[in-house]
Amino acid sequence: MELVFSRLEQQNPSPKPELLAPNPYCFLVSVVLSAQATDKSVNAATAPLYKKVKTPKQMLALGRDGLIGYIKSIGLYNSKADHILALSKKINRRIQFRNTAIQGRTYVPPRSWQKNRQCCA
Repeated sequence: MELVFSRLEQQNPSPKPELLAPNPYCFLVSVVLSAQATDKSVNAATAPLYKKVKTPKQMLALGRDGLIGYIKSIGLYNSKADHILALSKKINRRIQFRNTAIQGRTYVPPRSWQKNRQCCA
């Protein structure tokens, strides 16, 4: 396996991804969109999207219909929009939790988290 990686490194010592994104969050969104699509089509659809949206909070504010307006040219856009919004919601909750913990406040998770929590005892 090391031989394979060393040969690849010799051929291309500084590989760059084909997907274009301004930050890691947007790159994750592009990866979700790239399933069953070409990187070229994802880049074409996301260029205008990433001018408006760069964070999970902004994506949630855009909403499903707004997101679909940008990604409709990519196959399976309904399902992908749902997945992108779900991951944005989860990331946004973690950011809120971290910020609350940093500020020294007590954090009470949403009822949906408490209700679905399984006890390990």
